[in-house]
Amino acid sequence: MLMPLTDVERLDEIPEVGAATAQVILAEIGTDMTVFPTADHLAAWARLSPRTFQSGPKNTSGPAGKGNPWLRGALGEAAVSAARTDTFLGARYRRIVTRRGHLKALVAVARSILVTVWHLMNDPTTRYRDLGPDWHTKNLDPARKTRDLVRQLTTPGYDVTLTPAGA
Repeated sequence: MLMPLTDVERLDEIPEVGAATAQVILAEIGTDMTVFPTADHLAAWARLSPRTFQSGPKNTSGPAGKGNPWLRGALGEAAVSAARTDTFLGARYRRIVTRRGHLKALVAVARSILVTVWHLMNDPTTRYRDLGPDWHTKNLDPARKTRDLVRQLTTPGYDVTLTPAGA
């Protein structure tokens, strides 16, 4: 009979989250996830949620806030390490860094790690499974890909006319 994994061992399965980082995460958020009804609640508590300031018709983004410094530090180190890997989290970093910058991409990866932690801790039978670095490209809807490519060409000022290939 297989012995069930401890919480630290389950969190250690996430790329670049070692046993020491897993212990820090568990020490800061605890093992009882009923305190946080959803993963978004946990991310907001840790101050890893995007903030929007609205004044009239204008929306601007702002800093996420301070949050728990030890949790943010541990997740930040894990995010820096995960950004260098050939995993889903590394691909997520590379997709975001091109349009948002290095620091915002790291915060996004740290939030992804925290959301994964919430799911692993919320259901003890859940195990981590990496989706792979090509998950975003292999599961792309053809209509969405067409729309994105047309938008990329129209942004610099090109006119795009699509005609069916058989016509």
